[in-house]
Amino acid sequence: MAIKHYLQFSDFTLDEYEYVIERSRVIKRKFKNYEPHHTLADRTLVMVFEKNSTRTRLSFEAGMHQMGGAAIYLNTRDSQLGRGEPVEDAAQVMSRMCDVIMIRTYGQEIIERFAKHSRVPVINGLTNEQHPCQVLADVFTYIEHHGSIQGKIVAWVGDANNMLYSWLQAAEVFGFHVNVSTPKGYDIDPAQVSPGNKNYTFFADPADACQDADLVTTDVWTSMGFEAENNARLKAFDGWIVDQAKMARAKKDALFMHCLPAHRGEEVAAEVIDGPQSVVWEEAENRLHVQKALLEYLVHGRFD
Repeated sequence: MAIKHYLQFSDFTLDEYEYVIERSRVIKRKFKNYEPHHTLADRTLVMVFEKNSTRTRLSFEAGMHQMGGAAIYLNTRDSQLGRGEPVEDAAQVMSRMCDVIMIRTYGQEIIERFAKHSRVPVINGLTNEQHPCQVLADVFTYIEHHGSIQGKIVAWVGDANNMLYSWLQAAEVFGFHVNVSTPKGYDIDPAQVSPGNKNYTFFADPADACQDADLVTTDVWTSMGFEAENNARLKAFDGWIVDQAKMARAKKDALFMHCLPAHRGEEVAAEVIDGPQSVVWEEAENRLHVQKALLEYLVHGRFD
């Protein structure tokens, strides 16, 4: 049977997502009730980090332990990958010693090369181009609060980054619409969007993008790897803060999400992220539950 990887959101079908989301519900319920769920006993996850992380490492490592397995942390600074070992060679070796691999790195091309030479499933923990695990957690969080996301409107306010590109793929899979507002010069890269994607609309005014939205979401203005651009970005993104005025344009029961870490007073106002419509803490926790379901599915397939 062909190895199943999870390198970008479009790697799964709607049917697969519906299964993973239902398993996430089961796994989360068991976690809250202190019921053991050891479907990955005697299995090992290797986590390779080239980019720093809090939520990704904690959620994958804790999740693997909670399912009875083991998680091994590798940083490229203290492994042979950091000394120039070819990605293809590293994939061959690592995948002979474990059952699943999660990688958090810079270029999407790196993780694709790794997966091509891996004998076990590979998961994208974040690249410059994609962040599928986070958007999976976000979709799951929305469904928990409001039911199906099909036909809904998601407002994206901010940088055209890996989060946005994963949201655009999710919109095609689940059948919702994304209202996108990015400052001039920080627009969508057409190469990162599937040809013919009709599930998004661009708005020059970020407030207009929030009109009648069911969910408003954003991210930091300066992602990892772009720190040298920080001052220029602060000027360019002036006006793109998600504040109470923009949330007022959305539906009354609209949710606010942010993948964290957040900078209050820059991309989001404190009154919004700490306000009643914000679900950022549940969203962060749900990384744990959906990734446990994802690991289980990639290693075992479906459970009846």
